[in-house]
Amino acid sequence: MSDASTPLQQDLMRRIVEVIHEDDLQPGARLRQNQLAERLRVSRTPVRMALELLEAKGFVQHEPNRGMMLASIPPRVEVHDAQPADEELLIAIARLRREGKLPEQFAELELMRLTGRERTPVRRALIKLEGMGVIQRRKGYGWHFFDPVRDMRAREESYNFRLLIECAAILSPEFSLPGEWIRSMRARHQAMLANPWTETSSVTLFEMNAEFHLGISAASGNRYITEAMNRQNQLRRLSNYNWQHGSDRVAVTCREHLEILERLERGDNEVAAALMRKHLTGARSTVSG
Repeated sequence: MSDASTPLQQDLMRRIVEVIHEDDLQPGARLRQNQLAERLRVSRTPVRMALELLEAKGFVQHEPNRGMMLASIPPRVEVHDAQPADEELLIAIARLRREGKLPEQFAELELMRLTGRERTPVRRALIKLEGMGVIQRRKGYGWHFFDPVRDMRAREESYNFRLLIECAAILSPEFSLPGEWIRSMRARHQAMLANPWTETSSVTLFEMNAEFHLGISAASGNRYITEAMNRQNQLRRLSNYNWQHGSDRVAVTCREHLEILERLERGDNEVAAALMRKHLTGARSTVSG
């Protein structure tokens, strides 16, 4: 079955294995497709197929009325190429797209020429962007971006929309944020503040930022708010990989996020919503300013 799988399914299988190890899941743990799809920022269909790959290997089993359960702990899959090189390539693609050098429809060979990289890392980057919902394979040949390059007005509209849904999420009567998630997110923000900033840090920054805002939106208990925020993250991803605002803005973002987390942990949701409004308004000013 693995021979017939696609590179995207193989990559998702590896990432699911990483989640199993990171969360220290034990045999008998339930593997929920919706949660994995949200965490890995992909649709449920490829997640289901990746779980079926793990089922074929004996690590996952399907139980009636319970879904997919962890049968045994799969070993981590080694990735031989260094991750910073992958991140540098993602940033290069984002820059090319932002500068208009990479058109809406493009071929793999064209991207290899523009980046000066070999086929294997280029293909891996494309598969990763495909899994994130940024690009899609064209029927027959090549790739295309889902959305056009976003101009300043589109970015302002995005922030205006997020001001509506994210503040409403925090004030939802069903809002519930797991303490474990808060602690994990706090540790990641503190690590971002402590570590020196490099160009490749922009990918880590965006993914942490995206998970922060998606996690708060999902805590509303409203699937439509969650879906809307997930879509916003997809739209923002590539342009934010090419970070333009310097390390000072990174520090501001992290500290504002930490303040929101502190208020949410205390149950001061009214204050947290006000802080979120201030945070998003300040971020919007970096676009229009």
